[in-house]
Amino acid sequence: MRIVERRGLWFAISLVAMLPGIIYMLWSLTTTGRLLPLGIDYTGGTQWEMRFAEPLNLNDVRQVFTEAGYDDLTMVTVEDDRTIAVKLKVLETTEKEALAARLTERFGAFEERSYRSIGPSIGSEVSTTALWAVVISSLLILLYLSWAFRSVSHPFRFGICAVTALVHDVLVTISFIGIMNWIAGWEVDALFLTAVLTVIGYSVSDSIVVFDRIRENFRRYRGESFASIANRSIVETAQRSLGTQMATLLTLVAILMLGGPSLQKFMATLIVGIVSGTYSSIFNATALLVAWEEGALFHREKRSLTSVNNQAALA
Repeated sequence: MRIVERRGLWFAISLVAMLPGIIYMLWSLTTTGRLLPLGIDYTGGTQWEMRFAEPLNLNDVRQVFTEAGYDDLTMVTVEDDRTIAVKLKVLETTEKEALAARLTERFGAFEERSYRSIGPSIGSEVSTTALWAVVISSLLILLYLSWAFRSVSHPFRFGICAVTALVHDVLVTISFIGIMNWIAGWEVDALFLTAVLTVIGYSVSDSIVVFDRIRENFRRYRGESFASIANRSIVETAQRSLGTQMATLLTLVAILMLGGPSLQKFMATLIVGIVSGTYSSIFNATALLVAWEEGALFHREKRSLTSVNNQAALA
């Protein structure tokens, strides 16, 4: 299995997976001034989910809000045509009661499934904190891996390649959210940040498993090239990585299917991110490390590779 020698193919697949996310962020920045479709957790506002006795037309419900002076709102159906989720500016208690009275008069009594209201200042604070959480976690991972592999030549490369792989996984996850925003109106909420940080952890964990095996194989196969040892390490750890991730995915799929609508977006995002993390740890992180060593990003150099004896010597 010559995985690292076919790195051009793996990098091309990754580019195709990341491209929708990059295009979506550029489009969103141009049209809305934001990189992502932020939910009320980050922008502030009110989310109100109601279930009526009979199926409703969204335009009819929107008309009620418009007549009350609430023009800037988004509205989607949840589960079926009887359950509607509305997002608009922050409502005072009196405003909410007045709207509830209008809706009851027009469509009959309804069940309030959920209601939450977040101020703009709190949303802005959460948004800033979320960005710093991702940046700081990536920096700490880079520093830790550089220290953990200090006994190997060029330990900083291991950290850079692992962080590059996790950036790949975040972009693939954003691609998924962007596609689902176009299809179903999904937005980025607090659970999305939780999913992203979880994906980062899984991605780095998988990459470390392969990197650690490379470090061990330096001792065992001193006469082999760096690419050969890296490829051997991937093959030796692939079964463990795939087995662990498959067990995790089976659990997530079960929750996705049976956990109800409130968990579906979170579970679907986690599944996409973990699949991407497994792919990047096997096909991207180590291949990028070898490409850096050989000085050739998409193909194996024809010159003879430097011996491991001259590249790394463990204490």
